[in-house]
Amino acid sequence: MSDAHAGPGAGEDADADADADADTDADANPLADVDPDRHPVVLFDGVCNLCHGAIRFLVRHDDAGTFRFAPLDSPVGQALLERHGLPTTDHDSIVLVDADGTHRRSAAALRIARRLDSPWHLLWALRVVPRRLRDAAYDLVAEYRYNVFGRKDACEIPEPEIRERFAERALE
Repeated sequence: MSDAHAGPGAGEDADADADADADTDADANPLADVDPDRHPVVLFDGVCNLCHGAIRFLVRHDDAGTFRFAPLDSPVGQALLERHGLPTTDHDSIVLVDADGTHRRSAAALRIARRLDSPWHLLWALRVVPRRLRDAAYDLVAEYRYNVFGRKDACEIPEPEIRERFAERALE
């Protein structure tokens, strides 16, 4: 007969052990609960007021709950950028990570729009506009976003109805 402990005994809390293991996994690997194939992840500038407004807009127009969100500077954001060989500093673009890889600037915006509820999915048709023109317009907005919309001192914890859509488990 062995004295080895095979698991929680009577009166022990197996759920607490599982939660502690999940927290340890998430701390060790910020991407443990992230599946861009199933739930594409939108990485955004966490201090940008325009970006925060865009995230609220996406949540309102994504009834299927397709997207997950993470600030670019968060552990999830940094890990996804590193995994895909993208710069982890100088964030001047939204990044979409999905089953097809990573997409930036206007390509990301249009791919996101394609999955939104009607009528917003119709914006996908703008992909026929040459990318250099789309990206020039995107870059113009990105360059002046802080001047026009302002910025926060730090990324705020989102309101409860949006928080569940964040890939960042540290928010819970």
